[in-house]
Amino acid sequence: MTQPRDRADAPPFCVAALYHFCRFDDCAGMRDALDRVCRQQHVRGTLLLAREGINGTIAGARTGIDAVLDHIRAMPGCAALEVKFSTAEALPFHRMKVRIKREIVTMGQPDIDPRLSAGTYVDPADWNALISDPGTIVIDTRNDYEVAVGSFAGAIDPHTRSFSEFPAWFRAERERLLGSGQEGTPPKVAMFCTGGIRCEKSTAFLRSEGVDQVYHLKGGVLKYLETVPPEHSLWQGECFVFDARVAVGHGLAPGTHTLCHACRMPVSPADLGSPLYEPGVSCPACHATRSDEQRDGYRERHRQEQLATTQGRAHVGAVIPEPPR
Repeated sequence: MTQPRDRADAPPFCVAALYHFCRFDDCAGMRDALDRVCRQQHVRGTLLLAREGINGTIAGARTGIDAVLDHIRAMPGCAALEVKFSTAEALPFHRMKVRIKREIVTMGQPDIDPRLSAGTYVDPADWNALISDPGTIVIDTRNDYEVAVGSFAGAIDPHTRSFSEFPAWFRAERERLLGSGQEGTPPKVAMFCTGGIRCEKSTAFLRSEGVDQVYHLKGGVLKYLETVPPEHSLWQGECFVFDARVAVGHGLAPGTHTLCHACRMPVSPADLGSPLYEPGVSCPACHATRSDEQRDGYRERHRQEQLATTQGRAHVGAVIPEPPR
């Protein structure tokens, strides 16, 4: 996969979203080496390592990103790493974190191995035909606040707050979902997520539950928005991303949502006009759950962040979205 071409008017920073399932036996040693090369190349973002592989998003100058990706591809089992690229006018991350986790995306199903049992990949160019088929059930595997920003027309929203809730949701809804096939024919199940990683696990999970016709969008919504022309798109709204851009639209252009610094939830343009929205302090989603004392603390933090911005420095308490859970 190629990176954005150099142009005189191109945004100066490259953003690389990546994941790869493989087997790591020395996460601690790999973390230290990876963290070192990221810092040497002035790259920022978050990378998660687990025995099952690597996941994360990083940003920096193109030369720095190239160096980090070369390092990752030299790690055991990572030669075939695929990356989704976009650009940004400013660095969307304030620091670099390389962390060791039990899972690179938490589902809580330790026996699931996407390398062996993931569903059938569907290229973005073929996705519209699949989800437009009346015999296909389309499931959005992302969290509820992500779905609220945008989704495919007609997709089922499980209303989960974290990905670890997905298995219980499916088991509770299985009979209703799979009993909707025409004339006794089991329906096809098509699932999608932001970049593809959650669907690697969710499709493998459904197959472990005995569902055979399981498909997922290759490269996730980001690849779809990057490659499918808006006039042919079935996507509605924007796509929430886990960095300071908050959301992107077709062509991966910056979206219109901002982030509430109190609850880390996306704030729509309509919500900006709400009397419950105060920059850096509250939004309609969290105003009722915060005390006056908490909001006073948020106001002070916001004041410090604004001061840091005017002085051209990053504030240590700056808030960006958390990685998917």
